[in-house]
Amino acid sequence: MGGEIEILQETLRQDPSNFQARRELAVLLANNGFNEEALGNLKYLEKYFPDDADISYNIGIIYEKLKDYLSAEAAYKKAVEISPQADFYYNLGEVFISLKKWQEGIDAFQEVLKTDPNDGNCYFNLGICYSNLDEKKLAEDNFRKSIEINPKDLYAHFYLGNIYQEQGLTNFAEDCYKKVLEISPDYSWAYFNLASIAYQNGNIDDAKTNLLLTIEYNKQDIDAYKLLTKISIKDNDIENILTILHTRLEDEENGDLYYILSQVYKHIGDYDNCIKYLNLALKNSLTLTYPIDSVKSEFNQIKEQTGVEPPDEMEEYNSEDDEEENDKEEEEEDMDDKEVDNSGEDEDSDNGEER
Repeated sequence: MGGEIEILQETLRQDPSNFQARRELAVLLANNGFNEEALGNLKYLEKYFPDDADISYNIGIIYEKLKDYLSAEAAYKKAVEISPQADFYYNLGEVFISLKKWQEGIDAFQEVLKTDPNDGNCYFNLGICYSNLDEKKLAEDNFRKSIEINPKDLYAHFYLGNIYQEQGLTNFAEDCYKKVLEISPDYSWAYFNLASIAYQNGNIDDAKTNLLLTIEYNKQDIDAYKLLTKISIKDNDIENILTILHTRLEDEENGDLYYILSQVYKHIGDYDNCIKYLNLALKNSLTLTYPIDSVKSEFNQIKEQTGVEPPDEMEEYNSEDDEEENDKEEEEEDMDDKEVDNSGEDEDSDNGEER
């Protein structure tokens, strides 16, 4: 493939006006991950062929790969204006989802369905848009239509399960999640949602089984560790949860997991280890979602009440630390404000729902 690129580049060095060679080069560059180079060639072609819808469409694809969704939106809109094709509308709809422009996304996907009423992906994406607009019935209808067209669409089953779970229709939700696992047995989120339903219904053994499967397939699911720890403490299954947490922390440090571990030791009255892991939670504050001030307060309170002194290499936390931390946070917020002011826009890096 590299040889073909070099041949086309040499052709263009000799004859920059060879537009067909430039088109082929742009496609090859894009397919091989050279997005910026591909974009440059497409922009060159656009100057000479401003009414070529395919060029605008391919420019949109490159911008989408570069996660420049606003530029992708503009390129796809131009393609649609020149030639309102289903593919162009579909890609435009996906960009609207990335930009969280839900109603615009609905309009785009409905345009696709005018020419291809059996596009299951369109129905799925409509379900996502309606769900984010809190139009749950319309979302449900579209997810079901997606499943009707493609019964193995595990994402449609999963999101349909979410809708049922939110409505308290747990039996229907369980059926959806089990269908997901028939299609993809390693889909960890389905196990977690089944565990949540089982826990709410008092089926503790089923909850634990599904939580263990959740972390087997996704060690990064902190919520699964939280719920599993809560259940294990209630069941007095302390040795097992300590083993699970320590094993996980051997792979990667995590503030939340250190805090969870501290609570297990606190529960059994092992304040030496409780202090140790509270301290480690605070040292890993970037992965700590619990309020830092509350964790610091708990650290100091336990130390004061029990008389446990942290090892020499460990930090102690007091009100002065809190004040310094707050000052630092305020400075960072000020810097963030300045960056937004200088940029001229407040970027939103969160994308829409992904499949």
